[in-house]
Amino acid sequence: MRIDSRLHIDESELSERFVRASGPGGQHVNKAATAVQLRFDAAHSPSLPDSVRQRLLTLSDPRITTTGEIVIFADRHRSQARNRQEARERLAAVLARATRPAKRRRPTRVPRSAKKRRLENKKRRSRRKQLRKPPPTD
Repeated sequence: MRIDSRLHIDESELSERFVRASGPGGQHVNKAATAVQLRFDAAHSPSLPDSVRQRLLTLSDPRITTTGEIVIFADRHRSQARNRQEARERLAAVLARATRPAKRRRPTRVPRSAKKRRLENKKRRSRRKQLRKPPPTD
């Protein structure tokens, strides 16, 4: 399975299970196992470079388990072949996202004018609330 020009996953590393799908389909849905559960053990895959593996395991994706396995469930289509293809496409998308390094954050500062505006608004609000109070009785 080709992810991009440099990354290729061997078919033997993927494990598929076919299960019954919920949803519409009449009597057919009770007999045919069209939904696909695709599993890929990213933590122990020899196909993944270490840099990609690290980025993949740090992604906040609910499909990635704590043991480093990616589990994708596809049941949108009534056909097993289409669900299988969709599951593989989703896996490729997750892996492609991990191949791109994260953008470096450029530290920025709050402009002096913004700080000044904030403090002036704060003083204005404070003054307005002070004026709402009744005058002190001495």
